[in-house]
Amino acid sequence: MPFSLHQGDALSVLAGFPDGCVDSVITDPPYNSGGRTAKERTTRSAKQKYTSADAQHALPDFTGENMDQRSYGFWLTQIMTEAHRLTKTGGTALLFTDWRQLPITTDAIQAAGWLWRGVLAWHKPQARPQKGRFTQNCEFIVWASKGAIDGSRNPVYLPGLYSASQPSGAKRQHITQKPVEVMRELVKISPDGGTVLDFCAGSGSTGVAALLEGRDFIGVEKTEHYASIAADRLTETIRETLAQDDVVLTV
Repeated sequence: MPFSLHQGDALSVLAGFPDGCVDSVITDPPYNSGGRTAKERTTRSAKQKYTSADAQHALPDFTGENMDQRSYGFWLTQIMTEAHRLTKTGGTALLFTDWRQLPITTDAIQAAGWLWRGVLAWHKPQARPQKGRFTQNCEFIVWASKGAIDGSRNPVYLPGLYSASQPSGAKRQHITQKPVEVMRELVKISPDGGTVLDFCAGSGSTGVAALLEGRDFIGVEKTEHYASIAADRLTETIRETLAQDDVVLTV
């Protein structure tokens, strides 16, 4: 199978993986943001922070959303240090974040041993305007590498700005789900046939994108409900993309 999915705590699961087994780490960790004050950020659940009261259907909560900024920075440094060990030399890391956690994210990724390369922007066209203020219609992707990048190994030219709306209605299967069309562009930083790791896999959008773009995928998700959704989505993607030439009939 071109993917494996593991349900459990990311630090514990990653500790069992061998050195240098992935080409890129592309993940959307809990932001631990979503509030004007420290109390709002640390006492409210992800569901309370990131979904509106009139949402069309209920989405289960997930854990890991109640750290203060210092604790978040410490946790992110820990997990990205482990991810650094798992990544091949010259490999890359991409981490989603918002404007509040952008500074601590760039600090943590460097403290974990990565070479910070820059910040990409994800523009959300349907963001709600705010009277008298600038619209907060961008989230960010901090990207880094494990040492020097050999451009000849993966000669792609990728943009630094992506525009797409978050899935809505029945297509929205996770509170903080990212658009597959954005993820399909991001996984191209991994060489064709390479392996992408997402240790906060959620409903599996990174994995779906990786499989569609000819990459292998390793996912880790702590919440059992979302791990089940991710497994279904990944399996369905394999079924949809399996060509007749890939099937060998035995007699």
